Amino acid sequence: MSFLRLLGGFFCVAVLVTLMIPILVVLLPWRVARIRVTNAFGKLVGRNMMWWSGSRITIEGLENVRADRPAIYAANHTSTLDAFTTVWLTPAGTVGVAKKEILYYPFYGQAWWLAGHLLLDRGRTAAAKAALRRTADFIRRKGLHICILPEGKRSDSGRLLPFKKGIIHLALETGLPIVPMVTVGLTNAWRKGSLRFEPADAKIIFLPPITTTSWTEDQSDAHIDELRAAFLSVLPPAQHPEAAS
Repeated sequence: MSFLRLLGGFFCVAVLVTLMIPILVVLLPWRVARIRVTNAFGKLVGRNMMWWSGSRITIEGLENVRADRPAIYAANHTSTLDAFTTVWLTPAGTVGVAKKEILYYPFYGQAWWLAGHLLLDRGRTAAAKAALRRTADFIRRKGLHICILPEGKRSDSGRLLPFKKGIIHLALETGLPIVPMVTVGLTNAWRKGSLRFEPADAKIIFLPPITTTSWTEDQSDAHIDELRAAFLSVLPPAQHPEAAS
């Protein structure tokens, strides 16, 4: 039954993306419009995939998600389903940041690229930093949001991994507050490499925004620690980093 649920979810994603792509093609000259269209479809795609997954999601702190206040949404990454919860729950006008490998995700990756969201090649550090700077300038000028997974890769154990400094560069370039989007309990709902859903009781918590206007580059490590501390304040012990031996 869980395999059939996965097929049903993929079918819905395929249908919705197929409907969206002609609109994106028509809007090619207007990147902001394409982003907003994918945000609207993303809410349908994300909500549908989570329904098909069978997982029960409790959402807390939605008062911290405001379309009228541009922000950087930072989410921990423990499941493939994070791709769907983030597009579902972040506000309209959100630019996504993902590694270039997302292009290999059928339908989802191609729509991501066509919409004008950011793809990073983490093997080319200088190019990735330049892309982040250009995106930071774009979202600042257009009054948009951005969503990033600061660990840079999925945590297969569900435990919080070290954060990359890309999110610090974005904060320094934009001055935007960071809203932590903390996912609890979704790790095993869709295991890496699996073709089955394993329904879970999960929780997504939006924490109050962290002000970054006074941040400086020479204090990057301290800012990373501050951001991680916010996540650790609500993550259960089973999702804390393993103690050093």
